[in-house]
Amino acid sequence: MTVRPLVILPDAQLRLVSEPVTAITDEIRELAADMLETMYEAPGVGLAAVQVGVLKRVVTIDTSTDEDARTPIVFLNPEIVWSSEEKRVFDEGCLSIPEFFGEVERPDRVRVRYMNLDGETVEQEADGLLATCIQHEIDHLNGVLFIDYLSKLKRDRVMKKFTKAAKRDAA
Repeated sequence: MTVRPLVILPDAQLRLVSEPVTAITDEIRELAADMLETMYEAPGVGLAAVQVGVLKRVVTIDTSTDEDARTPIVFLNPEIVWSSEEKRVFDEGCLSIPEFFGEVERPDRVRVRYMNLDGETVEQEADGLLATCIQHEIDHLNGVLFIDYLSKLKRDRVMKKFTKAAKRDAA
């Protein structure tokens, strides 16, 4: 397993739509393992393949709080098939937008359909942090960032800050 470099805002790659996984290959298994390693190292609770520069519909999530009792989930081609009318606000962050957080309102509960690494189609209901995380990572697969849910003023401020930092780092 390898810790891969993260794609950081304002990189335009974060706005691209990821391609479906058509076969579970050794390359996909290695990607998933590397994504988990990268996510744990960061540390974070979710990661989409686009965040490590791969435009495939692969997501890793682990919302456990105990390092000794990790519960990683790998989602291939995830899609939300149902969401509750009840909403919940979470203070979200993102490994591709380091050290910035913002309150985002999303459905409190969702049902997600995905393929696991054994090629089985799974449907799973989630609530709370897991539901938020699933929605956040699926957004990444569609080129959507959590800052898109913030006011234009906040979003513009974040973009300006990260664009300035990228120019400074490139110089």
